[in-house]
Amino acid sequence: MSKSKIKWDSDKIVSLSAMSISVITLVIFIYQTNLMSRQNYLSILPYLSISTSDSPGDNSFKLSLENHGVGPAIIEKVTFKYKDSIFDLTEYNDEIFTFLLAKAPELDSIKTVSYSTLERGTAIPSNTSNNIIEVKNSPDDYVLLQENLGKLLADGLYYEVIYRSIQNERWMINNHTQGPKKLN
Repeated sequence: MSKSKIKWDSDKIVSLSAMSISVITLVIFIYQTNLMSRQNYLSILPYLSISTSDSPGDNSFKLSLENHGVGPAIIEKVTFKYKDSIFDLTEYNDEIFTFLLAKAPELDSIKTVSYSTLERGTAIPSNTSNNIIEVKNSPDDYVLLQENLGKLLADGLYYEVIYRSIQNERWMINNHTQGPKKLN
């Protein structure tokens, strides 16, 4: 039996080198693509929080939903729990003030209130806020809102806002967590 040996000439060496470089380049390309994908994934992180602004001197109270993160926060669902019942905000025209009015009818006496909706699909861009309820320049309205909100919270009013990023990552905030809690 004779053993055949591969003859290494310059053409074979150049061909093998080119194939090796191509494989190494492919591995590096896949690695870099994975890194860029992870960086993009981490760079879009909306961070919602409920903010209150209370100024007794100006008789103003403001409740807002703020996005302190990067990328828009897209509202998926807003629910409330009150006295062992769960309420979806869509039952109240997506208006928190309408929900509060149903639970505290005394709020009907407020004359100067501004409020907005929190509809499913509402996008809150980064570094902006969505005014939920605001009362200002009215001592009576300020006191009425403060007292009723305090009473509702003391009676166990609980809120939960579920939102997502444009990459479909989901988070939830409520009045028991310190910052968003990641879902799924």
